[in-house]
Amino acid sequence: MEKDKFFCTDIDTLLKWILSDLEERNEIFGIPRELFFEPGESDPFRMRRYGQILETPLGVAAGPHTQLAQNIIAAWLCGARYIELKTIQVLDELEVTKPCIDMTDEGYNCEWSQELKLDQSFNEYLNAFVLIYILRDKLRWGVSEEPGFIFNMSAGYNLEGIKSPTVQHFFDHMSDCSAELAEKIERIAAFYPRVKELNIPGTMSNNITVSTMHGCPPEEVEKIGRYFVEERGYHTTIKLNPTLLGAEGLRNILNHRLGFSTEVPDEAFGHDLKYDDGVALIGAMLDAARENGVVFSLKLTNTLETSNIEQNLPKNEGMIYMSGRALHPISINLAARLQEEFKGALDISFSAGVDCFNILDTLGCGLRPVTVCSDVLKPGGYGRLSQYLDQIAGAMQNAGADSLQNLILDRANITNETAAGLANLKAYAADVVENGRYAKEKFPFENIKTGRNLPRFDCAGAPCVTACSTRQDIPRYLEYTARGDFENAYNII
Repeated sequence: MEKDKFFCTDIDTLLKWILSDLEERNEIFGIPRELFFEPGESDPFRMRRYGQILETPLGVAAGPHTQLAQNIIAAWLCGARYIELKTIQVLDELEVTKPCIDMTDEGYNCEWSQELKLDQSFNEYLNAFVLIYILRDKLRWGVSEEPGFIFNMSAGYNLEGIKSPTVQHFFDHMSDCSAELAEKIERIAAFYPRVKELNIPGTMSNNITVSTMHGCPPEEVEKIGRYFVEERGYHTTIKLNPTLLGAEGLRNILNHRLGFSTEVPDEAFGHDLKYDDGVALIGAMLDAARENGVVFSLKLTNTLETSNIEQNLPKNEGMIYMSGRALHPISINLAARLQEEFKGALDISFSAGVDCFNILDTLGCGLRPVTVCSDVLKPGGYGRLSQYLDQIAGAMQNAGADSLQNLILDRANITNETAAGLANLKAYAADVVENGRYAKEKFPFENIKTGRNLPRFDCAGAPCVTACSTRQDIPRYLEYTARGDFENAYNII
């Protein structure tokens, strides 16, 4: 078995694994039940998207972690409700350079499309879809008739590929998976009979995000968007690149204000969508969506194309893509510029360096749903999402806000939601480049990994212990602190 390849697991095995984990260890896929998000009808952060309820405004962005069914399920368990499925394209036998991701601080990757065949991707998504419905039933979270989550497809990178027979077959089956669904239900009914009583729909998704990738011409982007709006009737989102902010504005934030040495070459701006073209594209797509009775929105942003100079990725990749902390101020400022251009009326979902510390500020700007990738690729994984929801719920309770709309209004002290969201966004755009939190100096380490030798049967060692001059047992101290046992925590140190 090749350790750098994905291997798919059938739905029978996954369900047996889930049920066994729950019954024997009160966990699923190693995630303890304490980290599960249990939805409630009165949760103040619930929102609507495409006419459907989202139980949280939080999700996972299309990435390596939304390819396999077990990953999608793990994200859902921890509170992700807007699931951006991994971007698919006609070329589905790619050789991805490995290692392909560096998440030491800000993120870098050289991986940009699905690592599975299209039929495998469809099967993974359907497995996850069915198992989420089963888990809603098993955990007794299905109090509402609505599922509370959305699968958002993602596709690229040109219209010719999108119209190819294999990609069309994928879309057809995402829109109507009735036959495959019936077969899976029959297979797993033997050990979960209630699956036949669950109202699992035959449509997995009626919405899509267009991934323009880097260098896609504006006329091609519009053709793709119009195809999904006019011919497929999908609610359509177009994901824009951070280079839309322009070379001067972007480099001023990244290199001069934040102090990152990351190089964004001229060619990244030369072959990407220009601001005026982007504004024209958005206007045309808004008109097309209105005429066809669907929702058009933006996704900010894609990753940022950079030179592969000092990052820890194979040097055969000349260009790599930045995400995470450094991207947040850039994408927020692009959002502010676009919203000001359109008087705050744009529907923008957001994914760029969001974490538990800035999720509330992001939502307060009217950007939603918010999806994450880089943060959950760090230690803690999907379990980190529970802290996001704790932060949101606590802040909303303190503010007396019973909805996301009221949270936005309360922050701006303005009675019009559109105007309030724009005011909050403009203020936050200025703050993120000034407050110091996103400056490179805030993460001064070249490497946070331990230098200790890791033998075969002793392969885990906490860097916080080996880096401590007195070798304090920090993990044990944190364990007692998390339990509220402060006396033993004190005794440890």
